[in-house]
Amino acid sequence: MTAGDWHITGDLDQFLTRAGEFLRSRPALHTVHLTVTAALRSRGLRMYGAGDPVFGTLERGGEVRAAFFRTPPGRLMLTPLTAEESAALAAQLALRGDELPGVMAERDTAATFAEAWAGRTGSTSELHARQRLYRLDELTIPEPVPPGRPRVATAKDREQLMGWYVEFAKAIGESGTSQDPGEWADSRIAYGGITLWETPDGTPVSMAGLTTKVAGQIRVAPVYTPAGLRGRGYAGAVTVEVSGMARAAGAEEVLLFTDLANPTSNALYQRIGYRPVEDFAGYDFHPASAPR
Repeated sequence: MTAGDWHITGDLDQFLTRAGEFLRSRPALHTVHLTVTAALRSRGLRMYGAGDPVFGTLERGGEVRAAFFRTPPGRLMLTPLTAEESAALAAQLALRGDELPGVMAERDTAATFAEAWAGRTGSTSELHARQRLYRLDELTIPEPVPPGRPRVATAKDREQLMGWYVEFAKAIGESGTSQDPGEWADSRIAYGGITLWETPDGTPVSMAGLTTKVAGQIRVAPVYTPAGLRGRGYAGAVTVEVSGMARAAGAEEVLLFTDLANPTSNALYQRIGYRPVEDFAGYDFHPASAPR
């Protein structure tokens, strides 16, 4: 195949016209592409930063085989590719003069693209994160349930949500690519997208969020408990609550990502009823120190 099989555009509507059916055909594997493009359409192309997003599709025989997007300053986000397809995309992006900070994709795709990008640009890559995508099977309430109750966050919780969002982004190493905390909090409050677990005296101690429903799937994100409050069952309780809310909203698939470096959270979500779907990896790219 050639680099010319990739069609690259800055036009979101054009991209979704080309790639929409393909993305919806496997909503679990394509959950990030579906939810991010839906957010860009409703909230504006620069919701993640000042740079212009870039989108692309791999088309052969009139059918879309793969897709990508990038919302600067974030990483390139790929659907699964073969090594040959990764090489062709790396060649085209390098010829365009694109400067990529990294890539996030299904594990093997991320590795082959990182290798192809290094071969084209002389950059080096560093594994940033290993994640596992889970799908909810039968929802199970873990015992014992901590004291307290769930509550959907409202405008009065805005400052709390902003602070926790900043802490969450820092904890997962995404401070440089996260949204504006105020805009993020406002958008989630607007559609009831964050639920808090609060103690009997009304103190919030944990939060879990839901994306909007796209192509029948809803993703649980983010889940965060401040460090000093962990180990008390709050995250499990609030995740059970939002998982049930997603099912009640008609989601055919309820999904979430976990950090594979955190065995506690992976064990927790499996106790709740989540089952593994696919492993993902993120790499950071570092430019060569000198021209090749």
